Amino acid sequence: MLSSYQKASRQFGFLFWTLLVYIIAALIWWFISLEKQNRDMTELRLSRLSYTASAQASQVSAILDQQSRNTTKYIAEGVTFLVLILIGAFFVHRAMRKQLRYVALQRNFMMAITHELKTPIAATRLSVETLLYRELKTEQQKKLLQSALAETDRLNTLTSNILLASQLEEKTFRAAHDTIHVSEILLKISGDYVRRFPERTMNIQIEEGLTMQGDVVLVEMVFSNLIENALKYSPRDKTVGVKLKKEAGHILIMISDEGTGIPDSEKEKIFEKFYRMGNEDTRRAKGTGLGLYLARKIAAAHHGTIKVKDNSPSGSIFTVQF
Repeated sequence: MLSSYQKASRQFGFLFWTLLVYIIAALIWWFISLEKQNRDMTELRLSRLSYTASAQASQVSAILDQQSRNTTKYIAEGVTFLVLILIGAFFVHRAMRKQLRYVALQRNFMMAITHELKTPIAATRLSVETLLYRELKTEQQKKLLQSALAETDRLNTLTSNILLASQLEEKTFRAAHDTIHVSEILLKISGDYVRRFPERTMNIQIEEGLTMQGDVVLVEMVFSNLIENALKYSPRDKTVGVKLKKEAGHILIMISDEGTGIPDSEKEKIFEKFYRMGNEDTRRAKGTGLGLYLARKIAAAHHGTIKVKDNSPSGSIFTVQF
């Protein structure tokens, strides 16, 4: 079954190529008509010349030269128009394809954000109602409260991502310039995920004492988004690696997973806003397509880079360099 993006793309493609073929056909017809008129005028002039005066070779030559110049002019004008039409068609086609793709990404984002908002709200509501209407032991109450708190943290992260993406798009966000204790922050965030997902295996290797200048909240968001992605897109029985080290004057953060990996054709696309691999209607993994987009924007704002490469034997390694 075709998605709405595929249907719109096919409709646009049919209309675009139909109009382009029509315009080129009209241009060819215009050239043929002008050339026919040119020949007719030449024959008429030659005919009148033969009846009104003695045919002079110079006069015949002048008439034929005029025909040749007209033909050359029509060809030059036709080629110029054809080149301009093709250049314009190229830019129109590229712009429309880009717009259709962006609309599809926005549609996917709306579907994802609806799911992402409803799920933690429903889970929190269930936990609160259970606490309100049932008599539970202290340990059970604590688990439900921890679950509700985790869901509210998830909602807070989601809204923060959306707000930051909007501010970055409008260029209204102003990052702080403080001393960031990178080692302490990454250790804290990694520990939070270890506590949230005790069934998962995480290999944490953090070099101590590394610091940099920047916005603490934004850098925390980069680390959190990358670790959450690694946990989300890799099997539960596989290890997620978190490594921090200093190398050649640069701070390197490497988040690795052992999932299915990312095809080479997708390695740049995943950093686009709203972009998510696969079909939104059949995708199982949660997300809005903002995490990696924000990670690259934040890294760039701190004069850093973020890249992804294949892990061995499977999976991906995201490397942030400050």
